[in-house]
Amino acid sequence: MTAVAPPRRPTLLVVGCGDIGLRVLRLLRGRWRLLALTSSPARLAELRAAGAVPLLGDLDRPATLARLGGLADAVLHLAPPPGQGPTDRRTAHLLQALARGGRLRRLVYASTTGVYGDAGGAQFDETRPVAPATDRARRRVDAETRLRAFAVAASVKVSLLRIPGIYAGDRPGGHPRERLARASPVLRAEDDVYTNHIHADDLARACVAALYRGLPQRVVNVCDDTDLRMGDYFDLAADLCGLARPPRLSREQAAAVLSPMQLSFMGESRRLLNRRLKQELGLRLRYPTVVQGLLA
Repeated sequence: MTAVAPPRRPTLLVVGCGDIGLRVLRLLRGRWRLLALTSSPARLAELRAAGAVPLLGDLDRPATLARLGGLADAVLHLAPPPGQGPTDRRTAHLLQALARGGRLRRLVYASTTGVYGDAGGAQFDETRPVAPATDRARRRVDAETRLRAFAVAASVKVSLLRIPGIYAGDRPGGHPRERLARASPVLRAEDDVYTNHIHADDLARACVAALYRGLPQRVVNVCDDTDLRMGDYFDLAADLCGLARPPRLSREQAAAVLSPMQLSFMGESRRLLNRRLKQELGLRLRYPTVVQGLLA
C-alpha cells in the first residue's frame, strides 16, 4: 500500500510580532508553519521559542524584504506605520515585496478605529465612511487604501481589522492600573467621550478567525460589547483595583496639562457595533465586557 503524505501545513508570516503577534503564535503553533519578521537581532531567540522561524528585515529598508515574496500563504500585518506624515511607506514596502511571490492568498491587517474620526458619540458599524482627523489616522487610511488596491491586483483576500484600545493585565502598559497609579486625569462627565475596547486575547483570536473566515476586502470592527465613556472606564478600573478614581477636569483644564496625543484621544467619541466580528468571523468573545476582562 502506498503511504499517503500528510497534508502540507499552511505558512503564515507575522509582520510586527509584538504582544499580539506572540499571542497569535501561541494559538497557531502546531497548525501552521510560522514565520515572524523582525528588525531586531535581539528578538531572534524569543521568536524561535514562540514557535516561529524568525526573519530579519526592516520595513523602512525595502532591500531587506526581497526574500519575503513567495514564502507564505497568508500574512498577518501588525506593524505600525511610521511616526510622521500622512502616508504609510512601510506598508507600501511590504506589499512591493509580497507582490513578487505569487503564493500569497490571504492578508489580515490590524488597522485602527481612529480612521472614523469623531462621531460625536454616535453608534455605528463598518459602513460609516472614514474621516481621519490626525496624521496618525491618515497613515492608517493610506495603508488600508494600498491594501485594497493590492487585493484586487494580486487576487488576495484582505481583511481590515479596525481596532480600538487594547488592554490586558499581562500586556505591557495594557492595564489601566498604571495610569491610575499616576493619577492621570480624565474629562468631567459633561465633556467626556465614548471609547471602545478589546482584550488582547480576544484580539489575537479575532486575527486567527480572520485568517480562516474573513470575507474578501472586508472591514471588521474588533471591539467588545462595552458601552462606556472614558472616565467611567477608568472609574470602573479604579474600583475593581481598589485604587483612587482619577481626577476629573474640564476640557480647558485638560488642555493645559495633557499632551497633544492624549488630548486627541479625548477629542473623538465613538460607539462601535461588532456584528461582523460575531456573525462573519464567528468569534465568541472570551471577555465581552471590560468588567470581565479587567477582573481576569
